[in-house]
Amino acid sequence: MSSVAAEVTPDRLEAYRRELTGYCYRMLGSSFEADDAVQETMLRAWQAADRFEGRSSVRSWLYKIATNICIDMLRGRQRRAMPVDFGPSSAPSETLLGAPHTEETWLTPISDSRVVPEHGDPAEIASLRDSVRLAFVAALQHLPARQRAALIMCEVLKIPAAEAAAMLGTSVASVNSALQRARATLGSGTLGSGTLGSAGPGPEAAPETADQVDGGLLGQYVDAFQRYDMSALVKLLHDDADMQMPPYSLWLTGAADIVRFMREPGPSECAGSRMVPAGLVNGVPAWGQYKPLPSGGYTAWALQVPEVSGGKLSRLTFFLDAERLFPAFGLALSLSGA
Repeated sequence: MSSVAAEVTPDRLEAYRRELTGYCYRMLGSSFEADDAVQETMLRAWQAADRFEGRSSVRSWLYKIATNICIDMLRGRQRRAMPVDFGPSSAPSETLLGAPHTEETWLTPISDSRVVPEHGDPAEIASLRDSVRLAFVAALQHLPARQRAALIMCEVLKIPAAEAAAMLGTSVASVNSALQRARATLGSGTLGSGTLGSAGPGPEAAPETADQVDGGLLGQYVDAFQRYDMSALVKLLHDDADMQMPPYSLWLTGAADIVRFMREPGPSECAGSRMVPAGLVNGVPAWGQYKPLPSGGYTAWALQVPEVSGGKLSRLTFFLDAERLFPAFGLALSLSGA
């Protein structure tokens, strides 16, 4: 093994896991697929360590491998999305809920702790958090894979176009062309301003970042939800707030319709739920919701990711695949009745 190749050690590779997970998550829209892609990247890099010649940095080499893996995974499949991307809002009736869609239809959430560095420049960390917001990751899925990769590399990760071109096996001119087309598709030339974070229905103001959100407002929301006080809850919502519940395609718009739906026979079974903090998820504070059981105790029900803009709640996203998601966020699948 050459002296350059000897630099490719398991510890050296592992140091890039967090940022590679963030890159693959933005590319694939799935936290579980991102894990698979990063694991395959590490495996391929380790297997090819003796052939690494140092013509690029280890980081660039890993991104090139990860990009090829993600592009292969994206071939011939539908894009992941959120319910608001699939059609108009529905009337607030449980009878319209329909059948759940399969897991590969939807974006899945991810913990900030897995994709955002613990330390560093606060502005850079805030920008990285903004770039894993659900609406932005959903917007990325509209782009062809190579445009998506170019945009993430150059706009999110601030990788120079020449380096991105080497990672993508193309020219600087091709990267710049891909960036122009990607920006045109997304309707914005820049990231980090929050413009793309507000894509989709709901208030036009950009969702507030984790350090901007009023903790008191979220505390009031958690309290109102645990008491299932719809009169208190409706006051915390924007009039044009929306609510979505993957894996169901039904979504609601308007504070009045949201609380009306929550009073429906099925959703009203959430009365008496307990909420457990789940840390930062896709850039915002989130909670695990545990629904009460008739026999006592509580069962995992939904990962709630509320978003705030303009001092009120603008979007409520309830990820209902609790059995798969809760362990990924360090949440138990049940709670005692104590």
